[in-house]
Amino acid sequence: MQPTQNYPVTEYQAAMASLHVGRGAENNAEDKQGTDLRKLFVIVLGYAKFIGLIITLSLVAALIVTMVTTPRYTASTSVQINNQTAQVLGKGNDTDQEGTELQSTADTERFLQTQMDIIDSRAIAIRVAQRLKLVGDPAFYKAVGKREDLTTTSKAKIYDDTIKALLDHKAAIMPRNSRLATITFSATDPVLAAKIANAWADEFIQANLQRRFDSSAYAREFVSGQLVEARAKLETSERDLNDYARAAGLIKTRDGAQPADNNNNMAASSVTSASLLQLNLSSNVATQQRIAAQQRWDALSHGNVLNSPEVLANTTVGALLSQRATVQGELQSERARHLEDFPTVMKLRAQDAAIGKQIDQIASSIRSSVKQQYDAAVVADDQLKQQVNQLKGSSLAEQDKMVRYNLLSRDADTNRTLYDSLLQRYKELTASAGISASNIAIIDRAEVPIKPSAPILFQYLAIGLAIGILLAAIAVTLRHQLDDAVHIPEDITKKLDIPLLGVIPSLPQEDLITALKDPKSLVSEGYSSLRSALLFSTPNGLPKSIVVTSSQPAEGKSTTALALAQSIAKLGRTTVLVDVDLRRPSQHAMLNVANTKGVSSVLTHQAEIDDVIGHSDKDGLSYITSGPIPPAPSDLLSSDRMTHFLRELEQRFDVVVLDCPPVMGFADAPHLSNLASGTVFVIQADRGRRGSLRSSITRLRGVRATILGGVLTMFDATKAANRYTDYYGYDYYRYSYYSDEK
Repeated sequence: MQPTQNYPVTEYQAAMASLHVGRGAENNAEDKQGTDLRKLFVIVLGYAKFIGLIITLSLVAALIVTMVTTPRYTASTSVQINNQTAQVLGKGNDTDQEGTELQSTADTERFLQTQMDIIDSRAIAIRVAQRLKLVGDPAFYKAVGKREDLTTTSKAKIYDDTIKALLDHKAAIMPRNSRLATITFSATDPVLAAKIANAWADEFIQANLQRRFDSSAYAREFVSGQLVEARAKLETSERDLNDYARAAGLIKTRDGAQPADNNNNMAASSVTSASLLQLNLSSNVATQQRIAAQQRWDALSHGNVLNSPEVLANTTVGALLSQRATVQGELQSERARHLEDFPTVMKLRAQDAAIGKQIDQIASSIRSSVKQQYDAAVVADDQLKQQVNQLKGSSLAEQDKMVRYNLLSRDADTNRTLYDSLLQRYKELTASAGISASNIAIIDRAEVPIKPSAPILFQYLAIGLAIGILLAAIAVTLRHQLDDAVHIPEDITKKLDIPLLGVIPSLPQEDLITALKDPKSLVSEGYSSLRSALLFSTPNGLPKSIVVTSSQPAEGKSTTALALAQSIAKLGRTTVLVDVDLRRPSQHAMLNVANTKGVSSVLTHQAEIDDVIGHSDKDGLSYITSGPIPPAPSDLLSSDRMTHFLRELEQRFDVVVLDCPPVMGFADAPHLSNLASGTVFVIQADRGRRGSLRSSITRLRGVRATILGGVLTMFDATKAANRYTDYYGYDYYRYSYYSDEK
């Protein structure tokens, strides 16, 4: 039978209908879309006081830390790091790879990062500690806030603690696209902070130069070792060369320090070769002289001697020829005047004959001289050619010996060249050691800071705020995840995964009874909404038997059972309310009737059903109280008699409403839920249960109970409206005409 009464439509009913119909589709849409920022805002707003408390405590803690923290001062010095070193002795004298111009950007970045790592290295900290004598210095430990017992702590631990304190309070940064590194040091003593910052930069530069010097020292040591080996090899090769030359009878005529460039020069450096060359040159000259002498002799021996150039070139002959020409001229003149026997003619003729004789004698002498020169030239030419031929054989034999000599000579020359180059390199390294310019320069030295760098109130408060927000987020997340209390109607669907049947507002107990009697009250409207939801909870409409239970006592299940039964009875359905809570019954008190007999009486065969059924004249509701409390309620409720009892009631009435005990701790509710057609689960709003709700639902599902849904009772609409502002408006649900009357 469906309800036919027409009740006035209220804002509350409209809201609940919207909650039943609209919320389901909205929840599905929200689940598909992921996290809803609006819901997140609602959660944060709900825990606003809790979040505010955590953030306030964090800010207070930050303020306290700021006030009790000893002021610290930070001194900073800046250094410029170049990736190319200035050359002092020229490009070839710098042996450090750091002086090489780095072409690529990646190489430059790696170089700068390496320098920053060197600044942060333990080696620089050790140099600073040694320079400033910080190991065992009480003032240093006080400045860095480190308590060190110098009397009982071992020296090794003091040393390690000092280096660690230096590294912990030092910072080095280099902005991107810059070569300027900033080295800072923080301490409670500003003077010490500036001193350590400057010492750090100085030691960084000194360490860089020391590495260069050490690198040059390594090179010098290596070259020195190679030089010793080269000298030994040179001595050995030259000794072998001299021994072989002595054994082979080879005498060098060239300087041993001058290397031979070919075999001819090597051969010319021996005595035999030199003699052969000299004799060959002399033989060539003798041959030329012989040819010249032969030509002169041929000219004298085959023609008129007086026509020979050798005779004509003689000055005496020339003078005699001139004198003879004069005498012949005078003779011709005298003959022209006198006869042959004239004395002057005869005298002149005698003079001419005497002069001719002298000329012949001189020409004959010249001819003999040329002959002698020719013969001597022939003899000299023949002798030199013989000597040349003899030396040629000796030279050929010597060349066979020079093959071994040349090999030894080349070996000696190679060792000499290597020795000379190593000696030159060693001299260059010795000259350039320790004088290369540094590629690091101090731009700004650290000055004694005037203002402390820490603590900064604003910074500490910002950190406290961030920590507070983080802690609040963690706390709210944990609390929200672990909180199984139902605060708003949507929690029933989300946390328990059961449908929402209705929402009952919170009222005091005395007001609740009055509100149930008033059909216009919010409580009555809430239970009317519950009844409407149950009318459509199953395909067949309203279930025949309905179990009303809860997870724990005092959640409003008895009131809900009574109000639900009364609301259904108002529809004209024959309804019976059965109080099966045989431990703490309450329906007889709420109905203001006696509880002398009831369910326990029927189950113990002390009464029949007709004997225990009561009737309410006002709303037409039938009821059965619990009856006397039995010693074993579970045994009675789980007996077959209870099953027959329930089935008989289902035959007599349209709807049977069972007020059951709580689920947790008892077996009554799960058993009765299995017998009944449906179960209504009552949930008190804002009540923590530590997982009992889920456990109860699990127990009911374990016995295959049909859970129709949940009812949220004692719901404070005002509290929900304040906590979930602009999300729920249950505090505004009123009858439209009720508002008009007010």
